[in-house]
Amino acid sequence: MTERKSVRPAEAAELLGVCRDTVYVLMRSGRLRSIKAGRARLIPLAAIDDLLSATEEFAA
Repeated sequence: MTERKSVRPAEAAELLGVCRDTVYVLMRSGRLRSIKAGRARLIPLAAIDDLLSATEEFAA
């Protein structure tokens, strides 16, 4: 089985510990990168890492 490189918004919310609506707010604001694949919105795992890194830098 291949390793996943992206997740759907509900899965991203679970990984981030926030609600799904918050993930959509982050995507609309440009803080969380996402791609559109057909009708689905996918969030690269690297984008989640980038968001967390930026948040850590801001908090420090």
